[in-house]
Amino acid sequence: MRKVYVVGHKNPDTDSICSAIAYAGLKKEVTGKEFVAKRAGQINEETQYVLRRFKVDAPRLLQDVKLQVKDLDIHKITGVAPGVSIKEAWELMKTQSVKTLPVLKDGELVGLISTGDIAKSYMDVYDNTILAKARTQYRNIVRTLDGEIVTGNEHGCFVKGKVAVGASTTDRMAEFIEKDDLVILGNRYESQACAVDINASCLVVCHGAEISEELIQKAEEQSIVVIKTPHDTFTAARLINQSIPVKYFMSKGPLTVFHMDDYVDNIKEEMTKKKFRDFPILDRHGNFKGFISRRRFLDARKKQVILVDHNEKSQAVDGIEEADILEIIDHHRIGSIETMGPVFFRNQPVGCTATIVTQMYEEYGVEIPPTTAGLLCAAIISDTLLFRSPTCTEMDRRTASKLAETAGVVLEDLAAEMFNAGSNLKGKSAKEICFQDFKQFTVGDTVFGVGQINSMSSDELEDIREKLLPYLDQAREEHKLNMVYFMLTHILHESTELLCSGAGARETVLEAFELPEDMDPVLLKGVVSRKKQLIPALVSALQQ
Repeated sequence: MRKVYVVGHKNPDTDSICSAIAYAGLKKEVTGKEFVAKRAGQINEETQYVLRRFKVDAPRLLQDVKLQVKDLDIHKITGVAPGVSIKEAWELMKTQSVKTLPVLKDGELVGLISTGDIAKSYMDVYDNTILAKARTQYRNIVRTLDGEIVTGNEHGCFVKGKVAVGASTTDRMAEFIEKDDLVILGNRYESQACAVDINASCLVVCHGAEISEELIQKAEEQSIVVIKTPHDTFTAARLINQSIPVKYFMSKGPLTVFHMDDYVDNIKEEMTKKKFRDFPILDRHGNFKGFISRRRFLDARKKQVILVDHNEKSQAVDGIEEADILEIIDHHRIGSIETMGPVFFRNQPVGCTATIVTQMYEEYGVEIPPTTAGLLCAAIISDTLLFRSPTCTEMDRRTASKLAETAGVVLEDLAAEMFNAGSNLKGKSAKEICFQDFKQFTVGDTVFGVGQINSMSSDELEDIREKLLPYLDQAREEHKLNMVYFMLTHILHESTELLCSGAGARETVLEAFELPEDMDPVLLKGVVSRKKQLIPALVSALQQ
């Protein structure tokens, strides 16, 4: 089942995070499919407090929505160790209906064995010393021949000599069989004794024939391995090459491998140059995770996302243009997001996305759990500054009151706790404070950003002012912005001191609000909302 990510904007606030969590829960309840809440940036202090308060884990970070290998259908497959026989590998291929197996050592990919490699071991090998060259383990020979060890160490390896069939007279055998050879024999005592006298490394006795105790004892004294197989000499001779370990025939490299975090667009070109059917996938530790076929690469589908609390491309998670946007749930102005086809777009002029999400729970007839109610209530408190923001509507008030009752919280108490947590910025750098709640906008050729901090303490806002003022020019240059504004909003006084950086920034805001040219600092009485009060005024001034 494909995952659908529900994600808010970069520099997420409480509404962005809590609405994503709540809406993912609603979609999962209604559809039975997998919807996962994500975040597109670092969570601020206020939101961290809310999540701790209601004992909810923070969504995991979604750095971008570009399609990665880990998003594809990876065929998980059982690999083989380098010492496994060709026969066992072949049987595993048939069981898993695959044509290639990974050869793994402690989880790490060391090679690939394919049906072509196995065919080569039959068709292209005429060397009767190949078992020794491949250092074939006697245990492999026993398993391949369905045999048993009569005497000797099955963990030892055949490392010297050739494979021979002792079907001749003992005189003839003495001419072509040498010390350390592996000899395939029948039930004739004379032939068995001849091979022991020559000091062969291994005797393979066919037809399940009995071997005299005298020869077994002599073989033990000479460290000769004796294997008994139910097969006849022809079958044993035909099968024995299948005991060769896969490491001898496997493709060792350089192998064409891809990693879980690779972006599909970045590897498609390399993949199309290769004629392989399947490509091995490794994790960041180099461990094998499975195969992806060429067809799965070419048929790769985009990540599916639902955007909440924004519809501006500049505020969206990186790579949004490559994603399949299914829905947008928002309460801001219509921005610059473009989609490939029609999507479900719900945009209402209310103070908070959480208000819309609560409505949708009611419309679907899904009961809101107390924990989710607490998150949604906190989001409304945050976005409306406990109903002080001009963006706040009567619907926000009613919704928050109902959610507070379900969650068992007192609105004023929760608001005080949240705002205190959010304005507690001790130990944070100017950069961290600046981009804690920061949004970027574009008007014509002008790109500007606006950050905001809400507090109930004048002293705290003054401390933040002193820390931020020297940093704003640097922030503007680093993010290639024409202008940067920062709102120091006093919740109780319902006013904002606006810090400005960039050519024309101060003049633009003075013009937008018809303020005196010599006003310093820039004080905006009654202005607490970035979305409804500051941004529309700045956009209008810039357009003129």
